[in-house]
Amino acid sequence: MTAANPAIEVSGLTKSYGDHVVLDGVDLTVPEGTVYALLGPNGAGKTTTVNILSTLLAPGDGEIRVAGFDVRREPAGVRAAIGVTGQFSAIDELLTGRENLRLMADLAHLDRVTAATAVTVMLERFDLVDAADRRAQTYSGGMKRRLDLAMTLIARPRLIFLDEPTAGLDPRSRRDLWAIVREQVADGVTVLLTTQYLEEADQLADRIGVLHQGRLVAEGTAAELKRRVPGGRVSVQFTDAAGLAAAAAAHPDATTDTEALTLQVPSDGSVAGLRRVLDGLDDDGVAGVTVETADLDDVFLALTGQAAGAPASETPASEPPASEEISA
Repeated sequence: MTAANPAIEVSGLTKSYGDHVVLDGVDLTVPEGTVYALLGPNGAGKTTTVNILSTLLAPGDGEIRVAGFDVRREPAGVRAAIGVTGQFSAIDELLTGRENLRLMADLAHLDRVTAATAVTVMLERFDLVDAADRRAQTYSGGMKRRLDLAMTLIARPRLIFLDEPTAGLDPRSRRDLWAIVREQVADGVTVLLTTQYLEEADQLADRIGVLHQGRLVAEGTAAELKRRVPGGRVSVQFTDAAGLAAAAAAHPDATTDTEALTLQVPSDGSVAGLRRVLDGLDDDGVAGVTVETADLDDVFLALTGQAAGAPASETPASEPPASEEISA
């Protein structure tokens, strides 16, 4: 891959199970050395997209190139270039952490010396040295997720897919994993991330795509997406009820809290918008002003009409997954 060739190029991607449409014409481009986050409620098509891009599932229509390879005609090239950490751990819990890493090194066809070095490096990098020779079934959830990611990275792929990588982790383990992802990107690795943790996308992603009902309904940086939806507001706290009442009369679209003596006025977060709110206010009657911008929760709700994590299903239970695999 070069700067002229994006890590991922998708045009017109579709996928259906009978009459059930999962992906409906998705277009997607991910530059090298960046993090791209796919957001969307359950059933939006996130995992299906990852499975197609990683050659685990056959696409319907569309042109898909990953690491410069066509996923239909050159699946072996795609598989050699990528690493995948799925929603569910791929570790063998009857093996130790070290044995799991050695197994992945063997599957990646690393020679003995290279494999031994890689295992040592991964154990140290993922803070698993003390637990290296314990069975993985004794590991905590955060340790298992770190081991799972270490197994993905042992062959040093330049493109990795992380499908809900921090699902079920406590906040500290989640942040530990974020730090590891940032390290990888700093080394030039490209990451496609699916997540329902909006903070995760906000923290990690260079660009974000929002999937809804099989379509990419919005795309951009976190800041760009936040500017697209309402949700910004200026909150003004008053020293007395008279000042609050006068301001409320001047801003009929505002929300008034008479007990807290606050007025919340919708705003786009711009200086001009803030000035419109502040003009005419009596300085002596204002106790404080707070500017709040829309966040990714506002974006998610505005674009999908659902809260993150709303239940749905991408794949009908009757669909036989084995028939959809791409042969090498």
